[in-house]
Amino acid sequence: MPRSLRFLTYNVHSCFGTDRKLDPARIAAVVSECRPDIIALQEVDVGRARSGGIDQAHMIATHLNMEAHFHPALHLKDERYGDAVLTALPMRLVKADVLPSTGEPRGALWVEIDLADAKLQVIVTHLGLRGSERVRQATTLLGPGWLGGIGQADARVILAGDLNAIARSAAYKLLAAHLKDVQLQLKAKPRPTFPSRLPLLRLDHVFVGEGIGVRDCKVHSSALARVASDHLPILVELEIDPPAKGCAGEPEVDEAAMS
Repeated sequence: MPRSLRFLTYNVHSCFGTDRKLDPARIAAVVSECRPDIIALQEVDVGRARSGGIDQAHMIATHLNMEAHFHPALHLKDERYGDAVLTALPMRLVKADVLPSTGEPRGALWVEIDLADAKLQVIVTHLGLRGSERVRQATTLLGPGWLGGIGQADARVILAGDLNAIARSAAYKLLAAHLKDVQLQLKAKPRPTFPSRLPLLRLDHVFVGEGIGVRDCKVHSSALARVASDHLPILVELEIDPPAKGCAGEPEVDEAAMS
């Protein structure tokens, strides 16, 4: 039987809201409204002076009774900034590395989550602001060091994050040629996620591979979500099909590419 799963992706803007208040607990409250099993976060601060030096990934995970894996795309002395995956399910780090960047450094984080009857490969990223840069980054994620290295028809894959890319962009089209955009799997019109107070652009995305069905998908736009960050989170209800027996091997940790 397929495994039901609630997945959320959220650019938390270093936990600064549209009211300019710093409040990681408010971000955790928005996430709690959605009751997700797995959370992909972008723009997370760890040890940064601007956000009080706290570990936002750990703090939000603690509020939610979850564990976190964090990868800093930007690392300046003791200050870090990047992406995180949070869940209470068994999780192991597969890979965390930088992506080719010409502006602000960008990276990606890959974890494997054990669903007992399937192993879910989750990759979270935050792509750059320039179109050519995003194409290079998307090409890297589709290459042998990332999605292209999984190499199994029965792999269960989710790619999520703030791609800084609308549906007409080259980077989006590149990813959409290999994976399914969850917002396009339902009859409802795709909804924008940015800016949170009056969303105009669909910059945040969840893509899934084969063997993953989409039961429901919504952009979470509660009153709290509209003020907690400048992006709105996407919540997806997924159905994960178990792989055929003998086809669910695990990806190896690429220690040489870890950062």
